[in-house]
Amino acid sequence: MAGNGGVCSDRVWDMGIVNVCETFTSIQGESSCAGLPCFFIRLSGCNLRCTYCDTKQAYAPGKDMSIPDLVADCSASSAVIVEVTGGEPLLQPGFRDLATELRENAGKQVLVETNGSQDISVIPDGVIAIMDVKCPGSGENEAMDLENIGRLRPKDEVKFVIGGRDDYDWAKHFVKQYNLTSVCRYVFFSPVFGLLSAKELGEWIVRDGLPVRLQVQLHKILGME
Repeated sequence: MAGNGGVCSDRVWDMGIVNVCETFTSIQGESSCAGLPCFFIRLSGCNLRCTYCDTKQAYAPGKDMSIPDLVADCSASSAVIVEVTGGEPLLQPGFRDLATELRENAGKQVLVETNGSQDISVIPDGVIAIMDVKCPGSGENEAMDLENIGRLRPKDEVKFVIGGRDDYDWAKHFVKQYNLTSVCRYVFFSPVFGLLSAKELGEWIVRDGLPVRLQVQLHKILGME
């Protein structure tokens, strides 16, 4: 599989297998679903190396799991939503089948978190995309697939992780340039945990009257990572 460090072979994909870093149930810490119990499926492999990455464990190959087993585990969870995340989940050819089976058989709202570098049109209808737009401070700003702006759907969400004033000014310009608040449901600005205070970011947003939502990583504040 190109781009993910050879997590799994093409032969394995034909068997309905994805490579998984971990699964767990916790509080959803971000997005419009923040605060809800969530079953997380973290797929292995990532094509980016953001300066603030807090999921480096997903860089390495994980364990092969069948899509039916993952759907069964998700269905058995008490959580009311499920999120497929990474790493970068869209790198895995089995992603679309996994998202589709979760949508149709898990009995929960399905979210997908993606880093914005991959074509989001592979995300099935009825599955909510939470797409990052990488600010310069991430070190991966040039990796963004700008065609994804035109692929966003009305219920999708966009997230900017802000490391400082330069990131904020860049993100503010990006939101206005692409009129993001008119093409997706929510736009979130989230401070890099431990680097920029939510209070300071909130003050910038209020002063500029920017039509975005301040987001904190609730799971980290609660110590439920």
